[in-house]
Amino acid sequence: MTISQRLAALREIMSREHLAAFIFPSTDPHQGEYIPDHWKGREFISGFNGSAGTAVVTMKSAALWTDSRYFIAAEEQLKGSEFQLMKLKIEGTPTIAEWLGKECEAGAEVGLDGTCSSANAVKELIAELRHQGGITLRTNLDPLKQIWTDRPVIPQNPVEIFPMEYAGETTHDKLARIRRALRQQHADGMLMSALDDIAWTLNLRGTDVHCNPVFVSYLLISSNTTTLFVNKEKLTAEVSAYLQAEGIGVDDYENVGKGLKDYFEYNILLDPDEVNYTLYQVVNLKPQTSNPRPQIIEAESPVKRMKTVKNETEIAGFRRAMLKDGIALVKFLKWLKPAVEAGGQTEISIDQKLTALRAEQPLYRDISFDTIAGYQAHGAIVHYEATPETDIPLKPEGLLLLDSGAQYLDGTTDITRTIALGPVTDEQKKIYTLVLKGHIQIELCKFPSGSSGTQIDILARKDMWREGLNYLHGTGHGVGTYLNVHEGPHQFRMEWKPAPLVAGMTITDEPGIYLPGKFGARTENTLLIVPYMETEFGKFLQFESLTLCPIDKAPINIEMLTSEEIQWLNDYHQMVFDRLSPHLSAEEVAWLEEATEPLKK
Repeated sequence: MTISQRLAALREIMSREHLAAFIFPSTDPHQGEYIPDHWKGREFISGFNGSAGTAVVTMKSAALWTDSRYFIAAEEQLKGSEFQLMKLKIEGTPTIAEWLGKECEAGAEVGLDGTCSSANAVKELIAELRHQGGITLRTNLDPLKQIWTDRPVIPQNPVEIFPMEYAGETTHDKLARIRRALRQQHADGMLMSALDDIAWTLNLRGTDVHCNPVFVSYLLISSNTTTLFVNKEKLTAEVSAYLQAEGIGVDDYENVGKGLKDYFEYNILLDPDEVNYTLYQVVNLKPQTSNPRPQIIEAESPVKRMKTVKNETEIAGFRRAMLKDGIALVKFLKWLKPAVEAGGQTEISIDQKLTALRAEQPLYRDISFDTIAGYQAHGAIVHYEATPETDIPLKPEGLLLLDSGAQYLDGTTDITRTIALGPVTDEQKKIYTLVLKGHIQIELCKFPSGSSGTQIDILARKDMWREGLNYLHGTGHGVGTYLNVHEGPHQFRMEWKPAPLVAGMTITDEPGIYLPGKFGARTENTLLIVPYMETEFGKFLQFESLTLCPIDKAPINIEMLTSEEIQWLNDYHQMVFDRLSPHLSAEEVAWLEEATEPLKK
């Protein structure tokens, strides 16, 4: 089916159901950023395959909202379709409710699959639509069941045990910590819906989501019972025995609603940003029978913040994973420029080369996200992913933006390097150096424990802002322990996000500047938050670079760097050389020695 045919089929259902519009978010029942193919309804209906966006279809029009990471890609993918691109956070862009208020008659009804949006998102949308001429929202229909005839099934991949030698804490102890946190919020239990939270809690991993080692499930915790709702065919005899030994019951994935109806405690914590609206309503509208309706405590899941603070075993795993990643990256970078000069290399071929080198490392399992290998103008597309249609040859000139990562059994990596493949322009040097300055300023930061990443984000942007330059994505995100490469709630971001930064957290540092049609530059390390000092003013923290890889010196305009910034770069390069050189061949050590040679004004 073409996009036009899909829209026509959807509108037949909308007409039959008396719906003026239907909304397709980018999420699944677990509010995942990256989701199984079964729930990629927004991509199916619009053709846009970015990880973030919302498609809205009326009887006569269609629009898609996405953020700055995908503006260029979305424009290309939506070309020739009915869909109008709506650029989030750009002045003049209407909200979904505002747009529907203009496109629909007063009192109209619009549809949304309530299983694929969080309780908060739906409640906010209901309120916003009410102010647009009394538009109402229906949440009990999934039209894709009828029009998506070759819809992929929910993944059936087996679940595996994540060994204690990498987890560092037993499931028994994690559940005890979770119950203590629930009692502090006067909650008897909770429904856990986020797949990475469930995997972390149970010390289990899976392969149900591309690049993310999680498995489709729910976890219902009461004061003295724990039930995993999962397709039982996914559980091997070993995993079943493990769950039984941990005192965890198992029920079918589809029975989670029944589990909530049978829940017997006085109250239950439901994270309204995590639990989908349909399951929230199962509890909210539960009839007052002999098993009374529990009181809903709306609060953030305590597991989110627990798993962001790494224990000593997890930190040691990160260090080992970064060492292996650094070895693979040095081998790759040593190979890259001569290979480009010899000819025949493309964005896809170098991606394949880097992945192959990582795969040679012990405990390698997968990439941690689809590699972004953007040469010249493609580097300005923030989340560009080369396809056979867009793949271009690399030349011994200009900039290559390479953002990549790996899943090792003992840790997850995420790194970006912008590489000069040959001569670069003065403009490219200026942009590259501004980005590097922002990166270094974050790395140099010392801050009170509990500060928000929003308070620190300015350091990455201040020199850019003086030049009238900026970027609209976040500056950094948490990274999981052989889990999702994006982990929160802490982050570096312009928008206010009051998640405290504490020792033991991992977070990336990745400012960038993108000039559409020209090039982009981004530099990224994964950092560990560690103690700095304690004074009468409290505990202060700093960042330690976990990533081990040279930063290309060729595109630097050294006159733009301060002495402190040069010293940081030289110290970082010395650490990279010291850590990696014992694991490399003589030729690789010689290359690394030159790549990390001190920079001097």
